[in-house]
Amino acid sequence: MKIVVCAKFVPDATADRRFRAEDNTVDRAGVDGLLSELDENAVEAALAIKDSGGDADGVAVTVLTVGPEQAADAVKKALQMGADAGVHVVDDAIHGSDALATSLVIAKALEKLEHDLVVFGMASTDGTMGVVAAMVAERLGLPAVTLGSEVTVDGQTVRIRRDGDTASDTIEGTLPLVLSVSDQANEPRYPSFKGIMAAKKKPVQTWSLADLGVAPEQVGASAAWSEVTEVTARPPRTAGTIVTDDGTGATQLVEFLSTNKFL
Repeated sequence: MKIVVCAKFVPDATADRRFRAEDNTVDRAGVDGLLSELDENAVEAALAIKDSGGDADGVAVTVLTVGPEQAADAVKKALQMGADAGVHVVDDAIHGSDALATSLVIAKALEKLEHDLVVFGMASTDGTMGVVAAMVAERLGLPAVTLGSEVTVDGQTVRIRRDGDTASDTIEGTLPLVLSVSDQANEPRYPSFKGIMAAKKKPVQTWSLADLGVAPEQVGASAAWSEVTEVTARPPRTAGTIVTDDGTGATQLVEFLSTNKFL
């Protein structure tokens, strides 16, 4: 079985995230980044399928990412976790792409890769749209089995449990297909020392838009269906209000809550 995991390089949520002043897009090159935590669940799901199969040697896991040069770190982390190979699509023209253009680039890359199963996380931790998996499935003409909180593979059948607010559904699909998993699906493994050393010898291919047959005008901010027109920095945190209880503390508290429309 050939499994491809689509993973994203995102700004570190604990770092000083910011937008580029010139085009109001997320600054992905000038800030610290990492493999999206939600995509670690996708990598773990693929590795668990490989580990649980009776023919583990016949299962190969490739991680695919689209992003700037720094996005190679996302591929590296997945390889350290246990993926077998990586593909990095990098091209300056991709900057500013929306979900539609991103799904196009991913679909074209997948057409060049052998795949029985394509795995996504539930969303990216920066955009949090959660639509790219379905878009890619549509472009490839494959069924999509999405938001699985539990995944089992039996031969050519993929079965998931999807948990809702009031009930859980069981959904099945037949390979080849696109799968996405939720953050409840598993606990991603930490790279071992052996895995970190082994990752250095694993193959990683680097592709451009030309390699995929995608024209620059099909992607990027100019082709996006949405645009960020204005960005306002979050104001600095101000000192809180201290209520001194001189016998009127309860009254002051009620007035504060009422004035700020907390009541």
